[in-house]
Amino acid sequence: MEMVPSEDNQFVPKEGMFWSCRQVIFDEMKRRCQQIQNAADELRVLCIIQDTTSAKTVNEKLTLNLPASTTLSKLHEDVAHKAGYVPGTFELVWGNIPDTPSLEHTSDMSLINSGFEPGGKRNYLHLTDKDGEQPHIASEETGATESSGLEDSSQERFIGPLPRDGTVGCSGDYSSPSYSYSSILNKSETGYVGLVNQAMTCYLNSLLQTLFMTPEFRNALYNWEFEESEEDPVTSIPYQLQRLFVLLQTSKKRAIETTDVTRSFGWDSSEAWQQHDVQELCRVMFDALEQKWKQTEQADLINQLYQGKLKDYVRCLECGYESWRNDTYLDIPLVIRPFGASQAYGSVEEALQAFIQPETLDGPNQYFCERCKKKCDARKGLRFLHFPYLLTLQLKRFDFDYTTMHRIKLNDRMTFPEELDMSPFIDVEDEKSPQTESCTDSGAENEGSCHSDQMSNDFSTDDCVDEGICLDNSSSTERVLKPKSLLTYELFSVMVHSGSAAGGHYYACIKSFSDGQWYSFNDQHVSKITQDDIRKTYGGSSGSRGYYSSAFASSTNAYMLIYRLKDPTRNAKYLAVEDFPEHITRLVQKEKESEEQEKRQREIERNTCKIKLFCMHPVKMMMESKLEVHKDKTLSEATEMAYKLMELQGVVPLDCCRLVKYDEFHEYLERSYEGEEETPMGLLLGGVKSSYMFDLLLETRRPEQVFQPYKPGEVMVKVHVVDLKNETIASPVSVRAYLNQTITEFKQLIAQATGLCAETMRVVLERCYNDLRLLYVPNKTLKAEGFFRSNKVFVESSETADHQVAFTDSLLWKLLDRHGNTIRLLVLLPQQSPGTLANRTLCQKTGSDSDMPFDDSKGNSKSVEAILEESTEKLKNLSLQQQQGSSNSDSQKSSDTSDFEHIESPIQEADSNSSLCVTADNRELENRIRVTAGSTVCDPETPFASEERSDSEVINDRSTSSVDSDILSSSHSSDTLCNADSGTIQLANGLDSHSITSSRRSKAHEGKKETWDTAEEDSGTDSEYDDNGKSKAEAQYLYFKAEPCSQDDSTWDSQKCLVVHVDKRITLAAFKLNLEPYVGVPSTQFKVFRVYANNQEFESVRLNETLSSFSDDNKITIRLGRALKKGEYRVKVYQLLVNEPEPCKFLLDTVFAKGMTVRQSKQELLPQLKEQCKLDLSIDRVRLRKKTWKNPGTVFLDYHVYEEDISISSNWEVFLEVLSEPEKMKSMSQLAVLTRRWSPATMRLGSFQEVILESSSVEELKEKLSQLSQIPLENMEFAKGRGTFPCDISVLEIHQDLDWNPKVSTLNVWPLYICDDGAVVFYRDSTEELLELSEDERSELMKKESSRLLKTGQRVSYSPRKEKALKIYLDGGPAKDTGQD
Repeated sequence: MEMVPSEDNQFVPKEGMFWSCRQVIFDEMKRRCQQIQNAADELRVLCIIQDTTSAKTVNEKLTLNLPASTTLSKLHEDVAHKAGYVPGTFELVWGNIPDTPSLEHTSDMSLINSGFEPGGKRNYLHLTDKDGEQPHIASEETGATESSGLEDSSQERFIGPLPRDGTVGCSGDYSSPSYSYSSILNKSETGYVGLVNQAMTCYLNSLLQTLFMTPEFRNALYNWEFEESEEDPVTSIPYQLQRLFVLLQTSKKRAIETTDVTRSFGWDSSEAWQQHDVQELCRVMFDALEQKWKQTEQADLINQLYQGKLKDYVRCLECGYESWRNDTYLDIPLVIRPFGASQAYGSVEEALQAFIQPETLDGPNQYFCERCKKKCDARKGLRFLHFPYLLTLQLKRFDFDYTTMHRIKLNDRMTFPEELDMSPFIDVEDEKSPQTESCTDSGAENEGSCHSDQMSNDFSTDDCVDEGICLDNSSSTERVLKPKSLLTYELFSVMVHSGSAAGGHYYACIKSFSDGQWYSFNDQHVSKITQDDIRKTYGGSSGSRGYYSSAFASSTNAYMLIYRLKDPTRNAKYLAVEDFPEHITRLVQKEKESEEQEKRQREIERNTCKIKLFCMHPVKMMMESKLEVHKDKTLSEATEMAYKLMELQGVVPLDCCRLVKYDEFHEYLERSYEGEEETPMGLLLGGVKSSYMFDLLLETRRPEQVFQPYKPGEVMVKVHVVDLKNETIASPVSVRAYLNQTITEFKQLIAQATGLCAETMRVVLERCYNDLRLLYVPNKTLKAEGFFRSNKVFVESSETADHQVAFTDSLLWKLLDRHGNTIRLLVLLPQQSPGTLANRTLCQKTGSDSDMPFDDSKGNSKSVEAILEESTEKLKNLSLQQQQGSSNSDSQKSSDTSDFEHIESPIQEADSNSSLCVTADNRELENRIRVTAGSTVCDPETPFASEERSDSEVINDRSTSSVDSDILSSSHSSDTLCNADSGTIQLANGLDSHSITSSRRSKAHEGKKETWDTAEEDSGTDSEYDDNGKSKAEAQYLYFKAEPCSQDDSTWDSQKCLVVHVDKRITLAAFKLNLEPYVGVPSTQFKVFRVYANNQEFESVRLNETLSSFSDDNKITIRLGRALKKGEYRVKVYQLLVNEPEPCKFLLDTVFAKGMTVRQSKQELLPQLKEQCKLDLSIDRVRLRKKTWKNPGTVFLDYHVYEEDISISSNWEVFLEVLSEPEKMKSMSQLAVLTRRWSPATMRLGSFQEVILESSSVEELKEKLSQLSQIPLENMEFAKGRGTFPCDISVLEIHQDLDWNPKVSTLNVWPLYICDDGAVVFYRDSTEELLELSEDERSELMKKESSRLLKTGQRVSYSPRKEKALKIYLDGGPAKDTGQD
């Protein structure tokens, strides 16, 4: 039996060893399965960690979902790994529990035993500094060693775009959650420096890195010396490039910014968000450098390095005569796939051969030969005469799909060699036979005359912007052509595009000429790559594809290739630092000092405490700022800094100021720092942090005062003394107490501060808004009563009977309740208001029996019956006066005067003032009745209710309404007062409201009604009266007091302004009733507008809502105009003009009422149209119809009732359409369609014509259209319009883009879905041929159509996001167009 050694070097049978190993493997698998099962069953803890160590990371959050058995030490390790910090250099504290110790980073205690909550609940933690020092950034070597089993370069090697979560295009890597500013401070181990992506400047970074890695360009740039006296360094492009290259070569950072370079281009921050083509940038930048380098040694640098020459020729095939001209180029555009072909070129060599392949001009394209004097077959092509030292090849991967009208990217595979032999593509001899016409070099003038199919608009001439390179060769000697054996080029730069034609990301793969190593320059990341990574940029994918099948595919492939000629006599090396010219050496030293200064500043920032600072300035009141103090500065030094920051010099001596710990939210002084004047601020504040849980207050005192010490355990109490006799509440007195003090001790403390008697003192704590609590248990502590850091109490110490009643029934409670709910409002009265404020005030006083306020019930000796009798008698007198005013009002209606003119007339002023006096007097009596009786129930049959209701109805008859427009809803609003028809229309109160559903045709056949509850909610307003006619303001009386406004109270005119103290629980309806004596008109005849900080005004219309949203010193404007009543809606009326360029025109605002018929609304509307819009219309020649955005909809018939047949809402909009003949729509089963004829033979669209259908039959529609147009029925074709009315479409697209002649029998099915009035239908004669247009005619028509459709706001054709032209401004910035906003 064969024996083998075991683990302990003992020989065992081979078969036994096999079974033993098998058992061990089985046990291990079983153990791991059990671990997985246990992990799946174990509770998990969700941790959300916020990095608060710096301002740049405070918004970053890390999320970990860990097993509940995870230890605290393992939690710290996981956080360190995810945040990129060295373990042990930071602390974790609870985020929602202040003043708690940090979690021990070496503890083996599990999360579940450390207070973490499992089961999906969020556990918030803060990652903070440790001992005042920032966390150490984990080095890349640390991360590389953790990934065992991978090759050393795998952590740095990367080919392709970096992953970006939630980003589009080439946005900067700093948007990634793992990116931080500190990550760019350490240089990459490759020795090369990256470039920071500003936003979408990856294309710029790729080109700059390529130019930097080109020795000849870099050295020439170093040899150029900047003269600061001749040009501003900020706008000098060569100087900023020079600075950038110096930093790329000498900086110790991982990546540097390119903002100075783009600023020299004349770009602003918005340019960073524009994505451009790297080849386009190369051409524009070279042109800008040439312009800047004029009259210098580098004037011809670009041409020497990048410019080549080619010949554009045409040779006659009959006589051999050749016409030619020379052109220059900076790059060669190579076609990936020829137009219309299904196969792409497989290599760069194949594409170059196709580039110089001549084409034959024959047939209609024959060439006119000057020698033959006729059109002959000819051969047209290109010949390379000279190749540049640096050869740039552009792979034209971006194309245009004429089928979908989209830009696309071609991701086909195209190989390119590392060494490229260009000798097969050059015309060496360039012989000039007698049959060849010789032409001089064209230079820039002939640039753009290359092969039309091969050379793109890269060589085109632009009269406005010359992106080419101007080269005058007339005086220069002809370059000597190199032998073919010396035309070998080596690849050193591949600029890669990743993405699609809609957007993507650029990066560069560049070979260093110093060591031959390839590197990936991907914005700020630089890493080593291999030749295999270069081959991955060839492009291509598996499977056969059609020509445009890759239109929206995203792929990574080469876009630009740069080769350098292999010539030892010309190949340069990178200039070493020790070989720098003197001016570059000075620049290096300058940049080094700037970098050191930045580093020192960064170090200072890391050690600077930034905390919010407050100060109660003796002159400027409460001031707020931010104190920035070094952590080693002492408290006394910080106090001096705060003293200067708050501008207290000359106001308060420095020794009368101190810094204390302050809580702004609770207005709480937490503690003072006695005896710690020399303590560093870093220790006092708990280290340098991005944010603090507290603030600082610079406290001041008078010289004779002494600072009171504030201890951490104390609480602040603001004590308000209440005077029950005068019903006043004094300003607060600050008192500090301890939470373990009893109520008795607390009363004694208050007695010392206020001088009140502690034995009779009542203390009321306001725990939160309007939550009053009487503190009556002597031995209960403040903590038990709910005291916190900052508290507010009211104290009263009078010896009255008010102590004996229950607190909620006491006068103290009522006074505090009123105080807590009373707000101060500034009310601007209307200028049209009759009478003056003085008269109204006098009227109110004379009409009152006493001067007591409305809420005062003291001294009332009359019985309830006597007061009610007196009130009834006065109301009868008021009713008689109102009836006389009503008859006068009726007579004035017939004389075409408005309600407001009647009120303001001098004749009626006395009666009006008298009426107001009685009204004010009556309201006071009502209040006294309610206070005395304690009941608010009123018999609806009493004369009070009936007369009050009749007063409202007499004055506020809807037929004599004056409508002020909603000033915020429309810019066409008007305040004109109009007289409408005097006919009275009864509201349909009490009836069920109904509406038309989305398909009114089906509802018409069913004959059913659906309830639509819009009585109060949708109208945006409520009635001021209930169903019994009783004023809703009577339900509960709340405090209201008005007085004239002084000049100090408001910027408004004090003669027109009131200061109103009112309980904010009052409803808007009651508030308006209280304002009636001051406005001079009933509450239904004026509107309330709330004024906001930006002076915008919003109308308050919901009468049942309280003033709870208002606060002190809010402004209110009163405007005259009838307010809406219950069941009324404000409506905007637009005129429908179907054949006008702008079919929707605003006319006016009006009011429709629930229960009103459409005809009645038209009767009220026509006089308003005549007065305001100068439209004199007949009621039988207008119609109203539904308006949805700009689309006309259902036609409203005269017998339709609002809210019963037509749903209506607040700020509703309707169309008014003027008819040329009487209304043809008589039934809801009919259908009104707007039709328009399309004439292909003339390329014209006819005007709109309405067709009324009796059913939804397609045959009926065709018959009506045939009768209308005289087109035979069998030739009739139609299509439904698309989009918003008027469904405009270009005449170049309508013939083929619309779905003509759909195969349906009814209109209300797919794809038509014509179920309502207002649909647009185009029709045509199928036998009519489409007009053939020449290219010029089509182009001209396209311009006209584009202009027409743009004016109407319709879509012209597909257009992606408008791209901004790439320009470099040599004068420092774009010229400002003063003609544009």
